[in-house]
Parts: sequence; C-alpha cells; structure tokens
Amino acid sequence: MRDEEMVARPVETKLWHVPATGPFALALHGGAGGRIEELSAERRESFESGLRRAHGAGRAVLADGGTALDAVCAAVEQLEDDPLFNAGRGAALAADGTVEHDAAVMDDEGRAGAVAVSRHAKNPVRLARAVLENSTHLLLVDPSRDLATGWDLEVREQEYFVTAARKEQLERIHALRLAAPRHGTVGAVARDRHGRIAAATSTGGMAAQSAGRVGDSPVIGAGTYARGDSLAVSCTGEGEAFIRGVVSYDIAARMRYLGATLPDAVRDTVLAELTSKGASGGLVAVAPDGSVVAAHNSPTMFAAFEGQDGLVLLT
Repeated sequence: MRDEEMVARPVETKLWHVPATGPFALALHGGAGGRIEELSAERRESFESGLRRAHGAGRAVLADGGTALDAVCAAVEQLEDDPLFNAGRGAALAADGTVEHDAAVMDDEGRAGAVAVSRHAKNPVRLARAVLENSTHLLLVDPSRDLATGWDLEVREQEYFVTAARKEQLERIHALRLAAPRHGTVGAVARDRHGRIAAATSTGGMAAQSAGRVGDSPVIGAGTYARGDSLAVSCTGEGEAFIRGVVSYDIAARMRYLGATLPDAVRDTVLAELTSKGASGGLVAVAPDGSVVAAHNSPTMFAAFEGQDGLVLLT
C-alpha cells in the first residue's frame, strides 16, 4: 500500500471508549490518515503485527510493575524500529531527502521532554525522555550527536533511517507534484498499577516537508499532553491544525473546567478544532481511572488497545 498522496478530508468522528478493564491500561496509535487503496491481507497482517508487538512491549512493562512512562516509551520504541510506521527507521523524508524526527514524552506530574529536528538518535522517544531526565530545558531543536551519545543513547547515520519505500514516495511527490501526506505519527498512553499516567509521541513529520518544519508531536499541549487530574493523550494528524487548536490541552481543559467526560471532551474537541476547520487526525487517550478512548475523524487510523474481549487492532 502506498501512503496517502492527498490531504485526508475529515469524516464523521469514530470513537471507541473502553472502561477500565484491570489495574493498568495501555493504548497506542500508528498514525491516522487517508487510504488510496485497500490493504492487502499480507500488508494488513504486517501492520497488525507491528501494532501487536508494540502493545506487547508496553504491556509487559506494566504487568511487571513498571511505570506508565516506561511503558509508553517501550511501546513507541518498537514502532520507531518498524519501517512500516512514520517514526524512527522508515520515517517520512523531508524535501531534501533527509530525515528529521520530532518526539515528546510527558507524565502526570507535568514533567516533560521533547526534541525537534532530531537527526542522530536511533530512537527519538528515548532522546525526548533523556531531555526530561537530564536537562533543565524541555524542548531541544536539532540536538547534536554528541549530546545523544553523552546520554548513552544509540545513534545512527542518516542511511539507517532512509528506506527504499520512502525514497520512492518522495520521488512520486516531486515528479507528479502531488500534495504531500500530512499524516503519520506513532504514540502511546498508559496508566500503571500505581495510578500514574503518561504519554509519548514520535514522528518523521510530513513527506516532502520543508527542512526544519516542526509539527505538533513535540509541542506540549498540541500533540502530546498529560495531567494527573484529567488524562494522558497522544495525537496524530495534520500537525498545524493540532497546534492551532492546542488540541491535547483543549481536551484536558474541557474535563477540568466543564466537567466533561473523557469521550465527550474528545468528541467535542475534534469537532470544534479539527472537523469544523476541515482538518483531520486522531488520538489515543487514557484517564486516571484507566478508561481508554481512541478516536479519529480521518478515514483510517492504526491503533491498538485492550477491549473487554481482548486486544483491539484498528487498521
């Protein structure tokens, strides 16, 4: 399946709400967008395997008593390593053919770390967490190779991140003057056994984007947000729209100030800040009680979360 080659028009919001099913919860997404052809059985199985593997990695952390932050980082790292998803290896290429990663993490105590235009770290989500743990700053742009290695993180040359499929995609966009896909991000949210929540998001951005462009993923309150009295949320979609609408914070504000439930807050924010403005995307969110919401107003979204009858996979 080729990536979408035109802007995905918003459709009626699809929303899944799963009440707390146990002592911990985890939900993840692998990007929201459009579709230009149906997934073949083989391709669907590949995407589902990647989602299942990522969910399993995060769930194992939670089952072993790990923190929500540990779990979301473990899940996102798996998606970054899978070239099918637009993050880490296999990320979308900028107009000049290079890879520029954005990522962020945040926990329910308000601690956050983010990176934009990351070129060296094998796993940008790990670099974002290192910013949280090792820096007095919150957001670093174009962090150096030496910084990553100084924090004992694995680094890679650009060739590692660039795949044949992404080269072909960029060539099609340039040759045919196609509208660049505006979707493609990975992320996860979790609640651990101690009631703590966290979110993580990672992306390669838009295919053929201008060098230096930064989307919503590393912007706290836009594509990533967590707050102990409301929710943890990770978003995917048209980044500029999520920034303008401060989408992840808007959901939290509706819960805090209006007393809205998580599903109602998500539905109302998507309508007000995305659909009504002709923008599309999706998100996964978890509340402090462990209830989970997945939603999108784009034609499709890749996601994984546990329902009442087992793991739910959206492709």
